[in-house]
Amino acid sequence: MFIPGEFIAVLTFPGVIVHEFAHQLFCRFSRVAIADVCYFRYGNPSGYVVHETPRKLYQHILIGIGPFFVNTIIGALITLPAALPVIQFKSGGGLLDFFLIWLGVSIAMHSFPSIGDAQSIWQAVWRKETPIFIKLIGVPVVGLIYCGAVGSVVWLDLFYGIGIAMLIPNLLIKMLA
Repeated sequence: MFIPGEFIAVLTFPGVIVHEFAHQLFCRFSRVAIADVCYFRYGNPSGYVVHETPRKLYQHILIGIGPFFVNTIIGALITLPAALPVIQFKSGGGLLDFFLIWLGVSIAMHSFPSIGDAQSIWQAVWRKETPIFIKLIGVPVVGLIYCGAVGSVVWLDLFYGIGIAMLIPNLLIKMLA
């Protein structure tokens, strides 16, 4: 069954918004000028941040992979208060619990950098002035980003979001027990 990406983006729009916010945050953190930001729109892409070309490789990498960290952490934190009682007490959960779980999964499933992010990092890694040891590190990172982006075709992003929503509370329960 094929479900268009635009439809998924509408159902999980909070994740798109946080993803673009993370790009913007890391642009500001890296002192890279931003020309335009669209947090969400119906279409492809469903959001974007247009910024100047970063001068340093670390800026490319931070801006490109920033959403992975921001979306994962925010998704886990939002899901935690709802998933913890459901997992620990095995209750059915209330409407607020299900809303928080949907919100957390929606955000976490948009953690993966896009193919556009991978292409930007790839071009930066293969600049002439980039040292060889950075290229050796950068190539596998870009490969993982491509795998994550392509994996969304088989719902890898959704499984990741659900995994974050369930794994973090389970780990906390085990640590506190």
